[in-house]
Amino acid sequence: MKMRIKQSYICKDIEQYDINTNLVSTHVPAVGDVAVFEVLQIGKHKTIQGAEKRMQTILPGDYIMAAFGTRYATAQFEGYVPEGICPEYHILGAGGTVGLVHSSHSKFAQAGPTTLKLAGWITNAHQNVINTIAANQHLQKPFTGGMGHATRVILSVGSSMDSGKTTTAAKMVQGLSKAGYNTAFIKLTGTVFTKDADLNFDHGATTVADFGMLGYPSTYMCSLQQLLNAYESLMHLVNAAAQAFVVIEIADGIYQRETEMLLRHRPFMNTVDAVVYSAGDSLSAIHGYEMLRSLHIVPAAICGLFTASPLLVQEVKERLYAPVLTIEQMAAGELLQYIERPVYEMAS
Repeated sequence: MKMRIKQSYICKDIEQYDINTNLVSTHVPAVGDVAVFEVLQIGKHKTIQGAEKRMQTILPGDYIMAAFGTRYATAQFEGYVPEGICPEYHILGAGGTVGLVHSSHSKFAQAGPTTLKLAGWITNAHQNVINTIAANQHLQKPFTGGMGHATRVILSVGSSMDSGKTTTAAKMVQGLSKAGYNTAFIKLTGTVFTKDADLNFDHGATTVADFGMLGYPSTYMCSLQQLLNAYESLMHLVNAAAQAFVVIEIADGIYQRETEMLLRHRPFMNTVDAVVYSAGDSLSAIHGYEMLRSLHIVPAAICGLFTASPLLVQEVKERLYAPVLTIEQMAAGELLQYIERPVYEMAS
């Protein structure tokens, strides 16, 4: 089969391969399985991120290389890997995550997802379908928590998608870096796309890493052990022991499956030195803070979109005894004075 293939970011490490069309009607996809797809109709995704991070325009009739995965994005798509063979599939994420959309935000109701047809499976010399997670198994480290204790870990969590936690993390990195501290950034959960890691690198991070480097098209529906191992592995990739701080962002909100699992897992949280919570408005700031306190987690500071409004900041300050920092204050390094506070309060 001769075709020009636009290779998505999740497939960046795949170089030697065959395209097997014989398996199209028999192989049931699994998370991480790689295939070539023909673009049928353009919907929400008009571009995909390529292996070199450049955004590539896609058109009907194009062929793309991508991997099957899931997605949880309250402002975009909820999607899953199908349990059987389907006539069409959907782009779930611009980094190359493909599956079937289960639900979507109403703003995409008219456009819908970009639809694809499976053209062939990407196989190795033994005619086995290449899997991005299996191909990066050599990078996987079992969770011990030791790497977390080799540095100071700051966790950036938020009330929901688009609550400002990525910007908060980037401004944290900027402030810590300007204060003279080597600071790395890790995106631990989400759907593969390098924008957040790139933003933090541009804000001064010495090095960045995300779950996509381990071959995960997304982390939605991963087991707790997979998440913990990914954490340990990414800490190795950023050489945590050589960093004064490692800022870690966990995607979506504190009620999201993987986020809540990690927040409730004491061995993971015992490696965290400070938690910064971001929220979109005053009510979510207050309720989210109280939810974290119910887990005996004391945020070092609260930030996020709501801090753009002095009135919302005032509402929060009148109801919570907690530091509220704007992104300008984060960028100025003011978080440093608050991160000596313990992450856990004593349970009564």
